[in-house]
Amino acid sequence: MPGVERLRAVVLDTHAWVWMCAGDKRARALVNFSGRAIVSAISVWEVAMLAEKERLILKPNVDRWIEANLEPPVELEPIHPSICIESCRLPDFHGDPADRLIVATALTLGLPLITADVKIHEWNYRNPLIQVVQI
Repeated sequence: MPGVERLRAVVLDTHAWVWMCAGDKRARALVNFSGRAIVSAISVWEVAMLAEKERLILKPNVDRWIEANLEPPVELEPIHPSICIESCRLPDFHGDPADRLIVATALTLGLPLITADVKIHEWNYRNPLIQVVQI
């Protein structure tokens, strides 16, 4: 994907963060990205839940994986009250609270969101409030 490497900062959807950290080919657009990669605190919860349900196997364990993968250039963004409030104002957005908080994080910070989530892309097409970058 041309241009991603030129962005100074982005918000990563949970799967984009996992794929980037794992060197997954689905995140190849991020290989040359050298800016700030912001991860919402809700993504930590999502990863931990996926690991608990054994839908995601993290080595050596979820605690160490998260600790190791929240190092620069990745930064954790807390769920501030303004993000919570903004997540409730997203027009016609689907019900997934984690997606709402991730999109609201990008909107509140004024940053592009990196995602492969079709629902988010379709929503943003109808409600172009943020820049959504497909991976």
